[in-house]
Amino acid sequence: MTDRFRLVPAAYVVLRRGDEILLQLRQNTGYRDGHWATAAAGHVEADESVVAAARREAAEELGITVDPTDLVPLTAMHRTHGNRQPVDERVDFFFECRRWIGEPRLIEPDKAADLRWFALDALPDPVVPHERAVFERLRDGGLAAVMTFGF
Repeated sequence: MTDRFRLVPAAYVVLRRGDEILLQLRQNTGYRDGHWATAAAGHVEADESVVAAARREAAEELGITVDPTDLVPLTAMHRTHGNRQPVDERVDFFFECRRWIGEPRLIEPDKAADLRWFALDALPDPVVPHERAVFERLRDGGLAAVMTFGF
């Protein structure tokens, strides 16, 4: 029997305030440093649901508490870097969140240089490419339940 194909799952919490989203400027992570990215996102850990991962990431990265009922699914993205490396085969679950407890702030300043609200029609440059694809479709009203990137 051959090894089964594997995907790395991740949860993204897109905090919304009207037509704005909260982004962080990545630094010292080794991935897309210098790019703006979803303020709370990360890998799903062993024995953890994607909803639990989303809530954990919001607490760890922003110091806020999110109720599971306030995580509204936006899209699931199947993506690849096209290099056949298992670490680069991903499935990302994007949630919108319009309510939370606490004031979002940078909890990990060693991994993020800045944290700011941006209007969907005035995104900064650069934004992590697969995330920009989600934000642009969200802005334009064309976000599908499932999308692909990199294929």
